[in-house]
Amino acid sequence: MRLEHQFRVAAPIGEVWSALRDPQRVAPCMPGATLTSAEGESFAGTVKVKLGPVALLYKGSGSFDSIDDAAHRAVITASGKDSRGNGTASATVEVTLSADDGGGTAAAVVTELAVTGRPAQFGRGLISEVGGKILDQFAACLADKLAPPVESVEQATAVAPPQAEEPAADQPPAAPPKAAGPPVQPQPEAEPLDLMEFAGRSVAKRAVFAIGAAVLLIVLISRLRRR
Repeated sequence: MRLEHQFRVAAPIGEVWSALRDPQRVAPCMPGATLTSAEGESFAGTVKVKLGPVALLYKGSGSFDSIDDAAHRAVITASGKDSRGNGTASATVEVTLSADDGGGTAAAVVTELAVTGRPAQFGRGLISEVGGKILDQFAACLADKLAPPVESVEQATAVAPPQAEEPAADQPPAAPPKAAGPPVQPQPEAEPLDLMEFAGRSVAKRAVFAIGAAVLLIVLISRLRRR
C-alpha cells in the first residue's frame, strides 16, 4: 500500500537533514524503535509493538539506498520479521525536505508498505491514520532535540570567563588537555508502540458503526418474524 504523510520541524533544513542522516539521532524519536547497530549507510534494530494484549517484536534492518544532498531527498528501504513468526513488514520510504517561510523545515514522506500478520487487520485507512500520528510524534521529538538551548544572551554574557593566570617563570606551562574520543551513545530499550492507543478513536468509531449495524439488523429480523 502507498501512504503519504507530511510533517514539520521547527529547525533549519540543514540541521534536520543532518539529523535524518544519522540513525543514532533518529531512532530514539521513533516510537517503539531501538537501534542495535549502524555502519555506513546500513543499520539494524528492533521495533516493539502492542496490539491489545498481543506483544510483537520486529527485528530487521534497513539502508539508505539513495541520498541527494542538494535536493535534501533520501530513499530508505527497511524490512523486519516478528520474532514469533506472526508477521512481516517491509517498506520503501522516500523523504524530501524543503525550507518553509517560517524558518523551519517541511517534510514529505511517501511510503510503499507491505504488512502481513496481525497488524494487517487494521486495513489501509487505519494504518495510514496511525502512521500519520506516529510521524507527528516523531517530528515533535526531533524538533525538541534540534531546538537551541533556552538561554538568553544576557545570561550567557553576564558572567565573564575568568582570565587564565600566566604561569610563573620557574614553572613549566600546563600540558594541554587530551582530546576526548567520540562519545558512545548506548540506545536504551524503547517502550512498546501501542497501536491501540494511536488508533483509539478510529477503533471506537468503527465499534459505534458496528453496534449500530447490529441493532439495525436485530430490528429488521424482529419485524420479519412479526410478519
